[in-house]
Amino acid sequence: MTHEFESLRPDLAYLPADEVGTIEDAYEFSRRAHEGQFRKSGEPYISHPLAVAGILAGWHLDAQTLCAALLHDVVEDTPATASEIEARFGKPVALLVEGSPSSTSSPSPPSSTRRRRISARCCWRWRRTCG
Repeated sequence: MTHEFESLRPDLAYLPADEVGTIEDAYEFSRRAHEGQFRKSGEPYISHPLAVAGILAGWHLDAQTLCAALLHDVVEDTPATASEIEARFGKPVALLVEGSPSSTSSPSPPSSTRRRRISARCCWRWRRTCG
């Protein structure tokens, strides 16, 4: 458990403890995968996925979406694979991370397309959960 994750924990109070544990596992996976990567500001890269997860937690989105928020750049920016994410966090999380329901053997869509798909899925999940 790290200090950075603790900043997210109050925003997760609406979720059951086991789901918070899964989100923490996703955070740790992402933190380790991005270790040594920094943003232009000099902050550790993990600050970005953590901020995204915080925004989505503020909307009370489900645990799978929050895991995907924490992992969304892992496949693109680190040696980790979508298969690893699927094995550890399940197919729904892997599909959100990939941004497409297509099989992992097909080429990934361009980054901007992938991000639009993730945003659309997050909005859909938010409307389904809260709307």
